[in-house]
Amino acid sequence: MMEIFKAAEERLGFNFRRCTTILVLSLIVLPVLVRVFVSYQDSAFDLIGGLAKAKVSPANTQDVAALGFASINDSSQPTSLPDQKVLNEQLPPRFGNGSISKNESSQPTSIRDDTLVHGLLAPGSGDGSSSKNDSSQPTSEPDDKPLSSQPTSKPDDKLLGQPLAPGFVEELGLKTDSSQPTKMANDKFLDGLLSPGFDEKSCLSRYHSFLYRKASQHKPSPYLLSKLREYEDLHKRCGPYTRSYNETLKRLKSSHTGSTGGCNYIVWLGSNGMGNRIISMASTFLYALLANRVLLVDHGRDMTHLFCEPFPNTSWILPMDFPIKKQFHTLKQRHDRFRDISESSPPPSLVYVNIPHGTYDFDELFLCDQSRALLEKVPWFILSSDQYFAPSFFLSPSFKQEVSKLFPEKETIFHQLGRYLFHPSNQVWRVITKFYQTNLAKAEQRIGLQIRVFNRKTSPVQVVMGQILSCMLKKKLLPEVDTQNAVRSSPPNNSSKTILITSLYSDYYENMSAMYQSKPTVTGEVIRVCQPSHEEYQHKADNLHNMKAWAEIYLLSLSDVLVTSAGSTFGYAAQGLGGLKPWMLIRPKNKMVPDPPCRQDKSMDPCFHYAPSYECKAKHKTDSSTVVPFVRHCADRQTGVKLFNDHKRL
Repeated sequence: MMEIFKAAEERLGFNFRRCTTILVLSLIVLPVLVRVFVSYQDSAFDLIGGLAKAKVSPANTQDVAALGFASINDSSQPTSLPDQKVLNEQLPPRFGNGSISKNESSQPTSIRDDTLVHGLLAPGSGDGSSSKNDSSQPTSEPDDKPLSSQPTSKPDDKLLGQPLAPGFVEELGLKTDSSQPTKMANDKFLDGLLSPGFDEKSCLSRYHSFLYRKASQHKPSPYLLSKLREYEDLHKRCGPYTRSYNETLKRLKSSHTGSTGGCNYIVWLGSNGMGNRIISMASTFLYALLANRVLLVDHGRDMTHLFCEPFPNTSWILPMDFPIKKQFHTLKQRHDRFRDISESSPPPSLVYVNIPHGTYDFDELFLCDQSRALLEKVPWFILSSDQYFAPSFFLSPSFKQEVSKLFPEKETIFHQLGRYLFHPSNQVWRVITKFYQTNLAKAEQRIGLQIRVFNRKTSPVQVVMGQILSCMLKKKLLPEVDTQNAVRSSPPNNSSKTILITSLYSDYYENMSAMYQSKPTVTGEVIRVCQPSHEEYQHKADNLHNMKAWAEIYLLSLSDVLVTSAGSTFGYAAQGLGGLKPWMLIRPKNKMVPDPPCRQDKSMDPCFHYAPSYECKAKHKTDSSTVVPFVRHCADRQTGVKLFNDHKRL
């Protein structure tokens, strides 16, 4: 019996050891197999359009929902998908409108729950269209979690037509030609326009913007680059809470005329819409460069988290504890105006200047020669403006030579300063890049259509829509639709165009998307339409509204072709940032489509709507468009002037 037991034990021991070995190997191999399977699923998810079916975490869509760029009517498969998984992070579901030709198949999507946006969107907000049976993507509620230090999306490198900068290659997982490191660095720093002295994670857009925008054909002058570096040193030495700033602040508090520590300031106060604010900030910064002043901006509560800091190792934000910050709305009554100072009296510690909207103000005399010496003695210069007054410096004997040296290409002032100053915050950048990747990245041509209706009674929807189509079809910006056939009769040419519409209203998106959704194009091209948001009216003192506006301005600036509404500063900012000369929609009169419906602008620079009419040398009013050949009347605003590179008259 004992021998039988031992024999059985030996057999069981052998089997037990073998089972143990198998179990250990299984524990090692199984997790590896699971991980490989999950990775494969994730990869397939991104490549074949699993976006439409996946649940989306709040962290990935916080800004999408927060800014209201969520699709309601849109139901098509996103117009573009990344070539590979982006930084191990899923893209969000589609936000903003996107339409696709009816003849191109789309993937089903899940229905968006409007409750997730907590009422941030108006009914119909973020329209999008595709095939009729599709539904919109879900969105997620806002989330204030810290932003990831990694970029949120990557463009298709084939669209960029240029190599990527070192560092971004590894970060984005893209291949590039390593034989051109100098050119790639130039692209990253915009040909030296941007300083390398920033923490990239604090502002992803600053060094990533070149990935989404074609390289500019307009290079900054060497003198401008040296001037910007000098200014950065000045701002670092004189910025908020430095010793020099504190010394100068004492003068303001005590109103005495002692030493300022070598620092003088200009404080920008803005008003009206985001377009007005952006172009007037750029003008004010140009004055700071010319007058050797430090620019501080009062962004208020309705402009928080819109822009990155533009200057390294310092801030351009006016501190909240600035002594007279609460008195800004009464500056006209409480403080010296420029017109009130004279050589015979001691210089005040503060002067207020207003370059207003719609009316001439003699404070514009501050640009004259005789004024410059007076202002140099005033440490605090408060400037209130919503205008692009940069052309005025070419009319001033004091500044003409210097500004011409900075900008040999006259009409590139805003293009250069705008790209230097205005970088979307990480929160806004996340929205921009995700919308771009989802809706715009794979289009062979991106057409920006900015529609500003100043009076809906004199410019009804059907008139404006007729004008838009008349312009874009006659100028061959878009193809005709085939009204005779419900299906494509011509061979497909495998090309696509995406129209990005920005408007307060959804009517134009709905009309245009329905047009290209119901019929094929005569050329066989696929036309998509998208609209990030529609607010119905321009909100005042609304930070969220301004974030949406800034994101849309930036998206428009990424267009290949731009169509804008005449007289709109929103369009001015987009065309300047993008270096584009847009087709301008002439403002309708008497409810009639203008003839011609549009005309192409001859200059990318914004228009100064209310041009200075005072000629410094002659000391009398004059037509400012006759003083120098490169300052002429705007094509869309006869009361205004703008800068041109050529000297020919329109």
